[in-house]
Amino acid sequence: MLEITAGPLTFRARLEEELAPRTCAALRKLLPLEDKIVQARWSGESAWIPLGELETGVGPENANSYPGAGELLLYPGGLSETEILFPYGATCFASKMGQLAGNHFATIVEGNEGLAELGRLVMWEGAQDVRFAEA
Repeated sequence: MLEITAGPLTFRARLEEELAPRTCAALRKLLPLEDKIVQARWSGESAWIPLGELETGVGPENANSYPGAGELLLYPGGLSETEILFPYGATCFASKMGQLAGNHFATIVEGNEGLAELGRLVMWEGAQDVRFAEA
């Protein structure tokens, strides 16, 4: 289980270990992960955590371009930089290079009622502190 704090909000997410074991293992190596979460530029109702040129060592696994609200994706790099996508509403994962598919590695199971508020915060108040840790 992951505990995620984004601004004043707290979420708990189930790791999708059966569907994305390599991605979950790569994410665990980054924990605790502290960064900023901002509004995504091309992906609709989604926020993202840019990770730059970070090498995760994983390729496509349980990849998805249309995640539902609370279905977290890790994009391991390639056409765009490495990132975590945090959908809070209708999302089509994309970059300036076009549509992408990211590895669905976790699903929010507690705190879903805060997803719309996360969207409001990143859209209207800007970057928020974010922290991922194993619960």
